[in-house]
Amino acid sequence: MISDTVIYPWGHERRFNAYADYFKRKFGGRIQKLSLDAGFTCPNRDGTKGTGGCSFCNNNAFNPSYCEPLKSIPDQIKEGIEFHKKRYPRTKGYLAYFQAYSNTYGSLEHLQKKYREALKNPEVIGLVIGTRPDTVNDEVLDYISELAKRYYVIIEYGLESCYNATLKRVNRGHTFEDSLRAIEMTASRNIRQGAHFIIGLPGESETEILKQAGIISELPIQNVKFHQLQIVKDTHMAREFLEDPTDFRMYGLDEYLELMIEFMERLNPGFVVERIAGEVNPGFLLSDNWGLRYDQILQRFENKLAEKDSWQGKDYKGQR
Repeated sequence: MISDTVIYPWGHERRFNAYADYFKRKFGGRIQKLSLDAGFTCPNRDGTKGTGGCSFCNNNAFNPSYCEPLKSIPDQIKEGIEFHKKRYPRTKGYLAYFQAYSNTYGSLEHLQKKYREALKNPEVIGLVIGTRPDTVNDEVLDYISELAKRYYVIIEYGLESCYNATLKRVNRGHTFEDSLRAIEMTASRNIRQGAHFIIGLPGESETEILKQAGIISELPIQNVKFHQLQIVKDTHMAREFLEDPTDFRMYGLDEYLELMIEFMERLNPGFVVERIAGEVNPGFLLSDNWGLRYDQILQRFENKLAEKDSWQGKDYKGQR
């Protein structure tokens, strides 16, 4: 009997190169990220480049309950492991996810201290370092490249958009050229890296959003993460939204998923896709959160991919 199951370039039958499956292939089982707040700030908050941060930013909207900067890194990791073991008892290992703000923004000695504290836990097999592209330098990247020889390490850059006009509007404090510079510096050291983008930032048309798929696809990165625009309370963007909601294009769930299918079709099939949408802690949203958990959103997305016989990279025109 001949099977009609299609195996895609990433080695399985799911229609996109999913993060969970990547870890199963690499480590033989589930790997869980542990979000950490190590007390970092960013140059867009401390006055170096600006104050108040990006217009969309409120870290409390996505930090889990155990993730507090007043707690030590070892304590946050311990509580995080206890929390996740109840849900995922078969987890094979954990990644310390330095998530809040800019986790390469500090002296090398300070960064070394924080990273080493996380790696001391025997169940932690590596690091995910969330940061901005304008807060890395040669000294820091050289150190991270040495860590990456002994542990699984990935730098996750918040790029958010490929368009400088958008970055300026949301008070990002860096340019897309800054992003390209950081990505090239990281790639030259063979450090795994990912990029985060917000889909639907104010002022961007659907044509511009889809065009970004081609731009992103030629970057020397390995992972990508996408969040829909969400209006989070206690942010400058929330005040803008309340003053003039017509200035924002807020996607309904189905139209967002349709847009993301078109985006995914243009996306490099070699990229590991970590997320196609975001979640915010209850009570933090001014905009509609669609009333679904992420796993439910993802299932709808995969159903739509199947209905349309679509997959990641279907229309990708670049180098595979």
